[in-house]
Amino acid sequence: MSYIRHESLFTLQELYEMEQKDRFREIFAAIDITPILRLVKKTALYGAPIEVNYRAMIYSLIIRIVERIPTIKDVIKRLQHDILFRLDCGFMLSESIPSAASYSRLVKKMSQSHALEDIQTQLLAQAMTEGFITDDTVAIDATHIEARDQAPAKQEKEKPAPKKRGRKSKAEREAWLKQKQDEEEQKPIFEKEIAAQLNETFHHLRDQMPLDPQWGVKKNSDGKNVFWYGYKGHLAVGTQSQYILGAMLSSGSLNDGKAAIPLLKGLASIHPHFKFSYATMDAGYDYELIYKQIRTVDAHAIIAYNRRREPELIGFDEHFAPTCVREHSYRYDSYDDKYETLKYVRPKECEHCPLAKDTLCQKVYKMKITTDLRKYTAPARGSKLWKEIAKKRSAVERVNAYLKGFFQLNNVRHRTGPKAKAHFDLVTLVYNAVKLACDRLNRRLNEQAA
Repeated sequence: MSYIRHESLFTLQELYEMEQKDRFREIFAAIDITPILRLVKKTALYGAPIEVNYRAMIYSLIIRIVERIPTIKDVIKRLQHDILFRLDCGFMLSESIPSAASYSRLVKKMSQSHALEDIQTQLLAQAMTEGFITDDTVAIDATHIEARDQAPAKQEKEKPAPKKRGRKSKAEREAWLKQKQDEEEQKPIFEKEIAAQLNETFHHLRDQMPLDPQWGVKKNSDGKNVFWYGYKGHLAVGTQSQYILGAMLSSGSLNDGKAAIPLLKGLASIHPHFKFSYATMDAGYDYELIYKQIRTVDAHAIIAYNRRREPELIGFDEHFAPTCVREHSYRYDSYDDKYETLKYVRPKECEHCPLAKDTLCQKVYKMKITTDLRKYTAPARGSKLWKEIAKKRSAVERVNAYLKGFFQLNNVRHRTGPKAKAHFDLVTLVYNAVKLACDRLNRRLNEQAA
């Protein structure tokens, strides 16, 4: 009887079961905190020396996420009373523990820069170099995050002045159209239509992202509206590796679809050598411009179709596949990448149909996906392969659940949008660092077993 050796699998649970100093060491090894240290370094030779151990402070902020310590005050209290914890975070016994104000100033400096995003980019590049990120499919979704800020009191809107009855004169209409055009041009980019994002760079879109907490609404599993005051976290996740490849925070009122193009542009800009074949999303992202953006990176969109009071197409089924005279759906056969054409073949029901040899019953249908990017995707909607890829979207939902359940994503302790973004960036960074630490430990175990 042959013996098959299964590869070892080092999980997150086993990482938490390691000794504290070993666990911290593995996580710290995955994060290069140099970009944050540049923010707090002394720029002149003169003046008072830096008395705060910023390296240890940064590590303690990372460990706060890992150990699920609720507040900064609890971190300080543990540093004061737990000697081993203090040493494992990098503080010396002779050093004084920084105050809550020192931590607040550090978080403020982090929120005013892109240091956390730079560290995230370095970490992902290292994971790609080591061969841990080889995903063929990227899943994008959003999750709600409640703010610590207090929601403003509801203000009653003034009743608008009654409109002038009758038809506008030509001069009045031209003036009204000009006013509307000027108002549209002056709007921030995320208040405009999605089309305005196509010609903008990722860095411009990132800097223009609204961060103020706002009221958001979504439908729960029962179809009822759920309201919250705060933010939305938008993630692009590798469906196989489950690394967070792109992350953005926005106001809670932002439409999910308006964050897809910035995420896709960010992947192409920050990781130009990372190539994927499919991008899968739910029906909230069913906009033609998102399909176009996915095509620019030579990938295919697998997005659930969102019917917008569209009439039923005669001669096509619910997945837009052609039907025969007796309304049997043609079967998806293949996709020709050269000509961007879907090939449909005759249904099985037509084998014994008396109209099989009639000119009305066509053997093969070919449809170019550029006819309508929303309706015709590669692979075709409703096909077995399309459904298999669409199921991979659960990866981003799983990561959202991990971030909220184990990495304190829903525990924003800072007020204002920029500091909330710093918390969000730190959470996603720590998650990826823990993933990288587990992957490295897995590789070591497999090499030892071999």
